[in-house]
Amino acid sequence: MIRALVGEIEHEGELKTGHNVEMAYFAQNQAEELDKEKTVFQTIDGAAHGEIRKRVRSLLGSFMFGEEEIGKKIKVLSGGERARVALCKLLLEPANLLVLDEPTNHLDIRSKDVLKKALMNYDGTLIVISHDRDFLDGLTSEMYEFSNGNVKQFLGGVYEFLETKKAKTIKEFEHKEKVVEKKQKFSSDNKLTYEERKQKDRDIRKTQNKVSKLEKQIGDLETKVEEMNQKLLDPTAYSDDLMGEYTNVKKRLDQAMKDWEESERQLELLKS
Repeated sequence: MIRALVGEIEHEGELKTGHNVEMAYFAQNQAEELDKEKTVFQTIDGAAHGEIRKRVRSLLGSFMFGEEEIGKKIKVLSGGERARVALCKLLLEPANLLVLDEPTNHLDIRSKDVLKKALMNYDGTLIVISHDRDFLDGLTSEMYEFSNGNVKQFLGGVYEFLETKKAKTIKEFEHKEKVVEKKQKFSSDNKLTYEERKQKDRDIRKTQNKVSKLEKQIGDLETKVEEMNQKLLDPTAYSDDLMGEYTNVKKRLDQAMKDWEESERQLELLKS
């Protein structure tokens, strides 16, 4: 939907933009589109217009870029720092509609808080794709569920939405939906031979073991992420090396979650 909305793909039907709507788009690869030879200050100063140019340093400070950081070139920044620059630049666009695709990717807790506060003060309309329920909480006033070729509108926040779906997280809700869809594809009169049943039992045990190992790995990584979050909250402990390690652990956690979801899906299908 987002790609159709911003004109990235062709689509059937008709899409109308409201009168005087000016749109700005933050894609998942937005940070990589920055000019890597420019400094942080040059990037934001070049996007600022009018009176805001007098407050560029203050604005960068609110996005956690101090005097030492604003002179750094984009090419030497970490992924999280580039994302912060890209988001700061986006908020300077003369737009009254912001479309954000997973804006919290690569951001640590402090950066997410900074972005959320900035968006809470934004006067225009937000359309946000995100799996981060804490980020969405209080930021959005309605949810849209895309399922089985239909779109359903839900008035309320993310926690109310998940409560109605009996899920703790957005990923859990999505996983349940996928399982239901897969189960519907199985024929009720599907019969298995004795050898097929034995093989299926072996596959179930193997997949169950994989799920258990992934759950332990996820628990260990979540503990490590939380420990590193606490360190990152301490300005005296913050460093590029620590941020790099944090990003690496987050990537491993995200991959482990994806592997767990896929294994859980396979297990559900085998059992059904």
